[in-house]
Amino acid sequence: MSTTSSSLEPFFTLVSQSLQTIETNFYKIPGSAVIARYVRSSHRDDPGRTLLEVILIIFAIRTLLQSRTKAETSGKHFIKFSEQEIDDLVEEWVPEPLAQPLSPTDQADLDAVPVISGPTGPKPKLMNGKTVINLASYNFTALSGNAEIKERCVETLRKYGLGSCGPPGFYGTQDVHIQLEQDIADFLGTEGSIVYSQAFSTISSVIPAFCKRGDIIVADRGVNFAIQKGLQISRCTVRWYDHNDMGSLEKVLEAVEKERRKKKLPLTRRFIVTEGIFDHDGAMSDLPKLVELKLKYKYRLILDESVSFGSVGRTGRGLTELYNVPASQVDMLVGSLANGLTSCGGFCAGSHIVVKHQRINGTSFVFSAAMPAMLAVAASEGINILRSTPSILSTLQENVRAVRAILDKVDCISIPSHPASATIHITVRTATPSTPSLAPPTTPMSPHSPLSPRMQASAGAPPFDIDAEERALQEIVEEALAQGVLVTRARRLRGQELNQPRPSIRLAISAALPRRDCEKAASVLKAACVKVLARRR
Repeated sequence: MSTTSSSLEPFFTLVSQSLQTIETNFYKIPGSAVIARYVRSSHRDDPGRTLLEVILIIFAIRTLLQSRTKAETSGKHFIKFSEQEIDDLVEEWVPEPLAQPLSPTDQADLDAVPVISGPTGPKPKLMNGKTVINLASYNFTALSGNAEIKERCVETLRKYGLGSCGPPGFYGTQDVHIQLEQDIADFLGTEGSIVYSQAFSTISSVIPAFCKRGDIIVADRGVNFAIQKGLQISRCTVRWYDHNDMGSLEKVLEAVEKERRKKKLPLTRRFIVTEGIFDHDGAMSDLPKLVELKLKYKYRLILDESVSFGSVGRTGRGLTELYNVPASQVDMLVGSLANGLTSCGGFCAGSHIVVKHQRINGTSFVFSAAMPAMLAVAASEGINILRSTPSILSTLQENVRAVRAILDKVDCISIPSHPASATIHITVRTATPSTPSLAPPTTPMSPHSPLSPRMQASAGAPPFDIDAEERALQEIVEEALAQGVLVTRARRLRGQELNQPRPSIRLAISAALPRRDCEKAASVLKAACVKVLARRR
């Protein structure tokens, strides 16, 4: 017995020294004392837990050290196919389509789209050789195809190349972009402006740049899809007021303030979001009343002038010029360079703080490539032309009045657009209850409805027959095209928008057309409406 103990004594001594060495080295590790205290207290309180943790540690080490190549080389967990089986599987495989096939209706709409040969202008030529009067393109100020702008664009293209190939905050900003931002600010009378490379993403980036979770936005129910996406991205608390109804807006503002006082909620950032001229129907906001309410209830105003900029006002400055309201009264003035100046991109004008904040928080500005230099020059040249030639807007408004004078007398259609709007929407007039026809516009939803798919689903189908009205309007479009007038239906994202806008034909009046051509086009459209809708009754 003593012999056995003496033979094992060197082993025990080695083990003891090894453990002591491990302990000494362990305590040299930063934070080791904390781990040691945790292990001692854990073992003292629950020895079983210590055993479980040791087992888990051993299992983790075993898993990490376990060789995975052994199973691969042995083929134990893998199925081996012959060359013929592999070829058969490859031949049988059918990839999923990138998009669902078009429905017969969608395919028919696509086939009915006319193809233009050459540049788009006031009188483009179609592939069939026919020249038509164009009331479908946004060319309010007749800048499309302007010789001076084309010459400057060619010069810029030769000097700068085609694209900037980078976001503005990295290496995409060029001197022409800075000049354009200065031109927009000077034109509108604001401290500064910021230019985005895409019009749609401008307002959908501006809203979430300033509005965060917990903030309150009071928005018009009729805002366009880009604004709806911006509201959704911001995750704000959204309250809705009836479309273009200032009385409803004031009631919602009062309700928000009463709710805050009743629940003793803290003050948060609050915004009113609406459009100058609404893209869905051409209605115009009452800007003086909006400014009055935003000052009274301490809100900030975000005004989207994508349609009104370049189409109303003495020189095309939009609602601020039309109503003689200083641009400084609008906190964020958003517009489109594609619609009003026939260039591309959009802008947000306001104070220096508003502009600088977006340079690091506007997602579309930070992550999207800057617009091509030649298009920035085109927009700057367009602003110079509007400044020096105010008669462009006078001609545009004369054409608008000429078209409205003819279409307003047609009994079978309705025009919800403002008399000064250069975009004129035509809808099928709602019949009286005694005669079966298409139903009235959709009933507005509660001001407290959230912007979500569930809300859209719960709202149900609109009371008017979308398919029937779309077919009728498409027949009118085709009848007008046969008579040499190019118009288009307003395209909608059915099932994705907050409300279901009523189907309509959208006219885009241009100052490039003489008055007699506008009257001719309106007369052709009037005859087409009477012919198609009379047949459907």
